[in-house]
Amino acid sequence: MFLLWVLVMDRDFGNCYPPEKSRMHEVCGPGAYFFAFALAARLGGQVIWVQEKWRSEQINPSGFARFISPDKLLLVTTKDQKELMAVSEEALRSSAIAFVVMEASQPLTLTTGRRLQLAARDGGTMALAIIPEGVGSNVAETRWHCAPIFDGNFYSADSTLQRWQLIKNKKGTFGVWHVRWDREAHRVAMVSSIGERTGSSNLSA
Repeated sequence: MFLLWVLVMDRDFGNCYPPEKSRMHEVCGPGAYFFAFALAARLGGQVIWVQEKWRSEQINPSGFARFISPDKLLLVTTKDQKELMAVSEEALRSSAIAFVVMEASQPLTLTTGRRLQLAARDGGTMALAIIPEGVGSNVAETRWHCAPIFDGNFYSADSTLQRWQLIKNKKGTFGVWHVRWDREAHRVAMVSSIGERTGSSNLSA
């Protein structure tokens, strides 16, 4: 079936994205990196990305230059998740940092989640935990599931079409949206296929 994707306006999406600053959020799914870097571009400022050193896949800042300048991304590796959380908490308390991304390999304990939430509040910094699917903290303000959509009819030169689902939100709003990276506007734009929704107004977040 041929689908024509158009830019659309959705107030619910605009109310949910970008997520609230000074809070800890979570993302899972194969599109988690896309979500994290799109959010980093939206927030601006310095980003600290914390990983455990045993991970075989390491971030290459140059590979995400379309989102943020590599010199705005500081990569930190830790020996284990305990150290990862300690480093993340310290970074969150620094008002000089705009965004802290942590790749969690294990569930966050309630105590750890609360400490991170308090650190984000005190530092005025947003925290994002990239978590395995099916794992999440009760403390997280929001949780998103993100995955790429493969549609051969969609912008043949653009491979950024994604499906974002808000699966947890303490403010109560849930939803599913299709988005892409708008290179000219340098931000996320929501799209939909004709026949599923109406409208063709721009909405960038």
